[in-house]
Amino acid sequence: MRYVVAVSEERSFTRAAERCRVVQSALSHQIAALERELGVRLFARTSRRVEITPAGEAFLEQARASLAAAERAVAEAAAASGEVRGAITIGVIPTVTAVDIPAALGRFHGAHPAVRIGLRSGGSDDFAAAIRAGRMDAAVLGLSDSTPPTGVAVRVLARERLVAVVGERHPLAGRRRLRIDELAGEAFVDFPEGSPGRIPSDLAFLAAGIRREVVFEATGADLMLDIARQGLAVALLPPAVVSADDRRDLRAIDVEAGPTRVEYLAWSDFNSSPAARAFVDSVLASAG
Repeated sequence: MRYVVAVSEERSFTRAAERCRVVQSALSHQIAALERELGVRLFARTSRRVEITPAGEAFLEQARASLAAAERAVAEAAAASGEVRGAITIGVIPTVTAVDIPAALGRFHGAHPAVRIGLRSGGSDDFAAAIRAGRMDAAVLGLSDSTPPTGVAVRVLARERLVAVVGERHPLAGRRRLRIDELAGEAFVDFPEGSPGRIPSDLAFLAAGIRREVVFEATGADLMLDIARQGLAVALLPPAVVSADDRRDLRAIDVEAGPTRVEYLAWSDFNSSPAARAFVDSVLASAG
């Protein structure tokens, strides 16, 4: 089954054999023997091309499930003897500030070296959906107060008000505090429309009855800071995103009645693996 999964993902018997650390002839022989046993072709192949067949797609889904179940059984047996094994996949938003992710992963690896760790960067909505579907074990999410995650277990890690970030030559750069209405008419750089990273700001301006113009959209905080640094727009970001080095040519200004963001640790509390439970416990213990 591992060979079938490898060929389907690599689309090459040669690369699949390298991945599985076997010679290609052995891998090809095992798949051919499986096809004879099943009475169906799992792959259509020529000397230059490999494609999975409809029968192969049906087999692949169950093969992945069987391999996952076998790995889970090994992990559970190890956990019963006090050793945490297996694999975890962790999701992290680009603007996480409540957890030092490298340090958290380092502590966890030190305590549980037999666990394979995968890290993914992306958006809160996608992470919550992946956790609900069983494709991800845990994630740090950033959402507005009014849109907490659903269908997953969560713990609030931090609740913070975003600051307005401008370049040192911006007309507002000398201010230490602003009312949200004083940002009316400014150009903004923000996350894409409808994304969890942008919703807190959109809701804050909507509540204040202020229309704002998002001229630039970006998926990462670094690009947003660079645009603000050039004096092109105002960014609304967590205070910790603006580092001491950034503050040499950027200004972070408190915004009265400004947007508030909540950072959550999210995970599945339905049949989670020993490794996933150990990771969540480790993060929560360090977060206090």
